[in-house]
This record gives sequence, C-alpha cells and structure tokens, in this order.
Amino acid sequence: MTNDQAGGAAPPDEYVEAEIQRLLTEDPAVAEQGITVVRREDTLVLHGEVESPHRREEILRRVSERFPDVPINSDIGVIRAQAPTEIEQLP
Repeated sequence: MTNDQAGGAAPPDEYVEAEIQRLLTEDPAVAEQGITVVRREDTLVLHGEVESPHRREEILRRVSERFPDVPINSDIGVIRAQAPTEIEQLP
C-alpha cells in the first residue's frame, strides 16, 4: 500500500529529512552539499549558504515541488562571491 492509498499519510520526518538531503546533494540541478536539513518542531529548516538569491530560490522551489505537504523554512544565506573592489595591502 502506498502513502496515497493510506489516506495520504506522510512518511515519518526522519525519512523526509533524508529524502530532502538526498535531493539537495544528488539532484544534478541542485547539487548542494553545504545545505543541511534540521527539524524544528513541525517544520524542516534548510541551513547553509549559496552564491546567489536566485540559487536559493531555485533550491526552495525544487524542494517545495518535490515535498509540497512538508512545511519548509529557509535559513539559507547568500555568500557574496564578487571580485574585490580594492587591492588588499599586507603589512
């Protein structure tokens, strides 16, 4: 019997956490090993850093599409990976 046949019951959180972590690391469109999944009460929180706001939104979109019934919050920061604007002077 599938989850749909059992009235749409969601799998236990540990399994969902593992599936989301697998999506983050193994999906070629995402491939983010620096993002972790942490359970906080009834919500799963994605922690980590990415190189752009667009990348963060794409990750959240993919996770939400794959797990539409799971409450997800984002604690994904954006690393500013731009070239320096001035020369660093070493003493």
